[in-house]
Amino acid sequence: MRLDKFLAEVGLGSRKEVKQLIKKGQISVNQKIEKSDKKQIDPEKDQVDYQGEILHYQEFYYYLLHKPAGVVSATEDKHDQTVMDIFSPSDYRSDLFPVGRLDKNTEGLLLITNDGKLAHDLLSPKKHVEKEYFAEVQGVMTAEDQQRFVDGFLLDGERTLPAELLIDEVTENKSKVRIILHEGKFHQVKRMVKACGKEVTYLKRIRMGKLLLTKELVKGAYRSLTEDELKGLKG
Repeated sequence: MRLDKFLAEVGLGSRKEVKQLIKKGQISVNQKIEKSDKKQIDPEKDQVDYQGEILHYQEFYYYLLHKPAGVVSATEDKHDQTVMDIFSPSDYRSDLFPVGRLDKNTEGLLLITNDGKLAHDLLSPKKHVEKEYFAEVQGVMTAEDQQRFVDGFLLDGERTLPAELLIDEVTENKSKVRIILHEGKFHQVKRMVKACGKEVTYLKRIRMGKLLLTKELVKGAYRSLTEDELKGLKG
C-alpha cells in the first residue's frame, strides 16, 4: 500500500493533506523519516509514526446502530436524513454502508460496515442468518397465523422461507409479537402480517444472528462491535 493512501485510510487527512505532511518530514517509516508519498509499505509489518505517535491501520470497521424512525437506510439521500448522517466526522468513512435495509419508519438494529463479504454472507438466504423483529399489530394474531408463517407466503412470485411468529401479548384487538425471518424481502414483515388480515403499526428489528440490540444503545446512537460480537457474526 502507498504511504499516502495508508495515512488517508487511518484518518490523518485527505490524500492532498497527507502528502504535505510527508513532504514536511512529519512522517517516519520504521523510525526513519520518509519524504516520498509513493513509498510502498506493509500495514501489517511496517511501523508508521506521525509526531511520535504510532499509526495503526484497520481495514474493516463494524458498527451497531440503533436506527430511529424517519431515517433512511442509505449512504446518501437528497431529501431525507440517512443512517450515515448520524455518524460523527471522526467515525465517518466514505466506504461504510448499511447491511441490508430497514424501512424509513422502522426502528432498530442496523449493522454498518465496509466489509462487503460479511455483508453478503449476512444477507444471503442460503446462510439462513436469523433476523428478529418486534412488532405491534392492529388485530389478533392466532395459532393459525403462526402456521401460515411456517408454511410461507407468496411474495413477488416466490414463496417465503419458513418463518417464526411468536405471540407475546394479545389485548382486545391488538397484538405484540416477535417475528424471525431468514431472508429480507421488501416490506416483508408488514406484507406477511397483512396477508393474515392484520396491520403492523410499529416495527423494530432487535436481532441479527447473534447480534442483539440492547437497551443501553438508545435510538440514534451507535457503537463499535466487540470482538465477541464480531466472532458471533462471522461464526
